[in-house]
Amino acid sequence: MMPTIIVFVLLLFIGAPVAVVMAMSGLAGGFSLGGERMLGIIADRMFSGVSGFLLIAVPYFIFTAELMNQGGLTHKLIAFNNSLFGRVRGALSHVNISVSVFFAGLTGAAVTDTVAIGKIMIPEMKRQGYDAEYAAAVTACSSIIGPIIPPSVVMVVYATLLRDISVIDLFAGGIIPGLLMALALLCVSFFLAWKRGYPKQAPTPFKVALMSFVVALPAMVVPLIILGGILSGLTTITEASGFAAVYAIVIGVVFYRNLTWRKIWDALVVTVRFSGVVFFLLATSAVLGWFVTRSGIARDAAGLITTFSDAAFLQLMLVCLLLLVIGTVMDVLPALVVVAPVLVPAMIQLGFDPLHFAILMIVVLNVSNVTPPVGMTLMTAARIAEVPYERAIVASLPFYVAFIGVIVLLAAFPALSTWIPSLL
Repeated sequence: MMPTIIVFVLLLFIGAPVAVVMAMSGLAGGFSLGGERMLGIIADRMFSGVSGFLLIAVPYFIFTAELMNQGGLTHKLIAFNNSLFGRVRGALSHVNISVSVFFAGLTGAAVTDTVAIGKIMIPEMKRQGYDAEYAAAVTACSSIIGPIIPPSVVMVVYATLLRDISVIDLFAGGIIPGLLMALALLCVSFFLAWKRGYPKQAPTPFKVALMSFVVALPAMVVPLIILGGILSGLTTITEASGFAAVYAIVIGVVFYRNLTWRKIWDALVVTVRFSGVVFFLLATSAVLGWFVTRSGIARDAAGLITTFSDAAFLQLMLVCLLLLVIGTVMDVLPALVVVAPVLVPAMIQLGFDPLHFAILMIVVLNVSNVTPPVGMTLMTAARIAEVPYERAIVASLPFYVAFIGVIVLLAAFPALSTWIPSLL
């Protein structure tokens, strides 16, 4: 085990890509277990890590999200949500959050949400008198709902890494936690808008609100197509994702009429690039996961956790704190593929429900996406707002406290994650 730890720490310290770190550390571990004869097994593990039928859904989900972005869906969703919140003080702040909830059913990726919504909402919020750092903070914090409310690329990756939970259960289990996070953000947004006197807009006439709903409706049907087909059992994850991509092309070309062949090509390019990153991470994580299983690290991790406390809730809080710390230096997907093969078997061995812990891990790692120094979504939003990253960090603290409250709630009440899957 020591060669693996040395290689892992050394490569991470010199700034090597996470996929390279996992591949080389797994290679070192395999060589220490059985010498050169293990090299063939490692190659086989890399292939099996990306050969699952479920993974076909990943590029389809990414492609659907990019088609929606290229087709101008964001404007339609913002117009509809603005008609709902326009008369309320701090309207654009609430619209920012509510749009992210709708957008979560389309993108499944936090940074995509940040860019798509932030480029429209942040300049408009600044123009209406909102603080630039606040506009960046609310955009970044609301965007992390994307990988929690299904469909979610992160959940598909998790189901591929740890095959003890179906992706359908993960999708169903993320609905309530995602909505709780949105509710927590809205509570903070309402309070800050009242305290700081943020502007409100004139009431939207009913006919205008109705028209904005009609225009946005074809786009809002996409999550229903995906989730309805999957949760009802009519389609597999892969079939639903493929149909969603075809549907996105149809409404973009026929209904909205602003999706050109050039935009479709651009969406394909982004899809290939992002999918390549995801698949390379999965291939290399399979090597490290194989070594973790063979070496007994998960068993040792379970023993280490029990030395701090025998109380289940405190053990969960300790692991959540560890995940937050890891998330401060790594993005969500790399952090997931590094820690999941170690922590999940350890927590199952301690008696925790695997679905409950899976949802909790995904939520915590996404919260770390707004945690400095990395905080990719917050950093992206700060750049769009043209505000120093440090000021955006300070502005995000009230939302961060709300997220911590949701994490504690999810840890204390497993049914929030497992109730809907149990109904299915």
